[in-house]
Amino acid sequence: MGSCLSGESRSPRAGSPMGVQKGKNSKRRLGSRNSSFEQLHRMPGRMFLNGSSETASLFTQQGKKGTNQDAMIVWENFGSRTDTVFCGVFDGHGPYGHMVAKRVRDSLPLRLRAHWEVSIKSDEVLREVSLNTSGSLCTEDTSLLSADEEARTSVDVFEAGKQPEVFETLKESFLKAFRVMDRELRMYANIDCFCSGTTAVTLVKQGQDLVIGNVGDSRAVLATRDENNSLTAVQLTVDLKPNLPAEAERIRKCKGRVFALQDEPEVARVWLPNNDSPGLAMARAFGDFCLKDFGLISVPEISHRRITDKDEFVVLATDGIWDVLSNKEVVDIVSSCPARSYAARTLVESAVRAWKSKYPTSKVDDCAVVCLFLDSNESSASTAKSKENMLSPDEDNAAQKDLLGLSGSKCGRNGNVAFEEGNGEVPEANEEGSDDERMSIEMGQEWSALEGVSRVNTLLTLPRYFPGKEDEKAVAERKARK
Repeated sequence: MGSCLSGESRSPRAGSPMGVQKGKNSKRRLGSRNSSFEQLHRMPGRMFLNGSSETASLFTQQGKKGTNQDAMIVWENFGSRTDTVFCGVFDGHGPYGHMVAKRVRDSLPLRLRAHWEVSIKSDEVLREVSLNTSGSLCTEDTSLLSADEEARTSVDVFEAGKQPEVFETLKESFLKAFRVMDRELRMYANIDCFCSGTTAVTLVKQGQDLVIGNVGDSRAVLATRDENNSLTAVQLTVDLKPNLPAEAERIRKCKGRVFALQDEPEVARVWLPNNDSPGLAMARAFGDFCLKDFGLISVPEISHRRITDKDEFVVLATDGIWDVLSNKEVVDIVSSCPARSYAARTLVESAVRAWKSKYPTSKVDDCAVVCLFLDSNESSASTAKSKENMLSPDEDNAAQKDLLGLSGSKCGRNGNVAFEEGNGEVPEANEEGSDDERMSIEMGQEWSALEGVSRVNTLLTLPRYFPGKEDEKAVAERKARK
């Protein structure tokens, strides 16, 4: 099967934490990294805990399977734009799934913003070059165009550019950010992503434009009014599971296998070519490098929607919600909530009740919900604003540079972040226990199917992996550094 470790991971780079023995200054370096994470969690407009603002409501609740592996984020004034919001929910799976979900939650928006800014600057340069070039064209030639030709030219330009500029720019930025994020997960010394990963459904709202990037089986649904002024649900994303013909075909072309177990014929899973593992119930995900050579990808499906005055809100949620509630039920629950600040919590509590009612013998799944209200200027008086610790602009930029790998001592090659082993995230207010403690609990768990319900764990079994000599040497070096 081969190793999941990249060449870079096998041969530690000079200056990286894997290539340097811890010394007197190791505590200071670790403290600075923790400080950068603290600054990230204190950035203005960034919410990742249960709460609400004038534009959004967030809530997550642990299920009955162990550690809550779901994560979520709402980042208002994203990219220093007052009309822009970034939202996302992430559903981790595998022994380290909770850590993968949080890492993607923290890092992906920064990567997206960085690529977006580069794309905007590139577009401005190209536009300037185009203007200069067009100014040098012969005016006599352009004046020879007839009225019909001018009309036809303008129609062709309109047809070619059906999508707005913000979509074209963000689409490229989404693709780059997702690709870089997945590559970086291979580099983290303290997160084993070989058989752990996460979904991601993310959304950027700029002005009246929505751009959605989706990987996995979490979902985004829009609540809008129809011609009869009735509230309806419009699904904005496709659940990217192995039962989709195009996804299954890609996986099989890469020698991966797709089939369902006899006791759950509705759940198609991805399996290794020669081992009956891991049985992943999705066709795209971050991490899960044991399957990345066999058809699993992290390329997002990207879509655009122009907001109208009939659109009211968008719900992003992990599959713990959609497994027991329909799109219409979700929209009705959120719309009937008397206070927007409780919308996400009310939806999660409704899903938990539905789990217990529909599948009394199964374990309730983790749930995470983000409700983004599109008419924020009409915010309800009962909406509670989230309390954020404000950073100055200089501190804000410094924190983002640290996390993007732009500060000297924390930067690996190619600007990627290199984290030391044992460097965890800042503990969050609604979580108990450290990542190491949760890890020891989860590693002893058996990843088996749920009882009495066709919806089972995302990952059934872990791949049998026998390290080679190079991998054994890397493991020995890692233990020596501990």
